[in-house]
Amino acid sequence: MSQFRLGYGEDIHRLVEGRKLILGGIEIPFEKGLLGHSDADCLLHALMDSLLGALALGDIGLYFPPDDPEYEGADSTKLLAKVKSLVDDSNYAISNVDLLLFAEQPKLKPYRESIRSNIANLLDLDISQVGFQAMSNEGLDAVGRGEAIRAVSTVLLERKENE
Repeated sequence: MSQFRLGYGEDIHRLVEGRKLILGGIEIPFEKGLLGHSDADCLLHALMDSLLGALALGDIGLYFPPDDPEYEGADSTKLLAKVKSLVDDSNYAISNVDLLLFAEQPKLKPYRESIRSNIANLLDLDISQVGFQAMSNEGLDAVGRGEAIRAVSTVLLERKENE
């Protein structure tokens, strides 16, 4: 069994009017929100996919199917708690996470530390174990045109010491 496991996750959601914008479990004031079956928190969705991928457990669609009415409007922080329990039950612990968010608007610098702190709390990590970068797409593609927000996550899991 490997000492380390690396996971990668990516998610993108369309921006639409009439929805709240939730990123990293934090509500961000903005005139649009992300379209999706759940709360469409693409940052937490990418994070969950990276955790599941590191453990070779598939993706969030296997655990929270987008056509299942149980998950309609679901709070992604609660879904993340279920994924974290899978990590906790494994022989691995989260060493660190690194998150990237691509958005033209809103500007996310004022929310950077709140997002990092919230994710650290959700994963029972020190804030120093949570990296977060927000950047624009320089006007390129759907993100650059302000039609969508995209998130990328990498995680490093480390095998737990035998207790």
